[in-house]
Amino acid sequence: MLKGKVAVITGGTRGIGYATVKKFLENGATVVLFGSRQETVDKALASLKEENSEWPVEGACPDLADADAVAAQINAVKEKYGRLDILVNNAGISDSTPTVSCTAEHFEKVMSLNVNAIFHAVLPAVAIMKEQGGGCIISTSSMVSRNGQPAGVAYPTSKFAVNGLTLSLARELGPYHIRVNAVAPGITRTDMVAALPDEVIQPMIQAIPLRRVGEPEDVANAFLFLASDLAGYVTGEVLSVDGAMIC
Repeated sequence: MLKGKVAVITGGTRGIGYATVKKFLENGATVVLFGSRQETVDKALASLKEENSEWPVEGACPDLADADAVAAQINAVKEKYGRLDILVNNAGISDSTPTVSCTAEHFEKVMSLNVNAIFHAVLPAVAIMKEQGGGCIISTSSMVSRNGQPAGVAYPTSKFAVNGLTLSLARELGPYHIRVNAVAPGITRTDMVAALPDEVIQPMIQAIPLRRVGEPEDVANAFLFLASDLAGYVTGEVLSVDGAMIC
């Protein structure tokens, strides 16, 4: 589904990001994954190469808070491979700090990692995609971007911003054949969720009509669809992958 495509995936060393890297590789893409540290990048690459030593994958760890560092790394991908077809903005942090305990500095940190970092990657990617005649940008939102959450305002605010960025970019970049979408996962079996005790998980499951938490591959499948030509007329969408969970 992605044969011949070149993709950059931020936050690609574990969880949803890692599953998306693997899914893209299985479908013929060349992937450059970004991680927060060289150690985690190397570990992810070793795991992927163990599964298939022929997969065209490499990694880097630019500081996503540094616009110049991100631009340099994305431009390096273009210089090496001649193009950039897909940008997946998956890096970010979750947060549920109660508002009364949330300092201005903490709020800014969440917004920096969940919103500013996306914009830092979008800027160089858009320049490349406009020059080559098209491309695809997909960002990770969240189910709380639609309904908020009962504790903590920073995280849902950041994900509302991701949705706004997605819809606005889709309208602006459509004439350049650049599609822009987002995926909004629900409760997904990442390391953090897998570590929760059963008495915490079971009430969550009861609020999900499909009666199970999502798997990283469920979300990766959504990214694959939106990145592929099957979604060639889909832009400006925030695709929920949450089992219709009742918040």
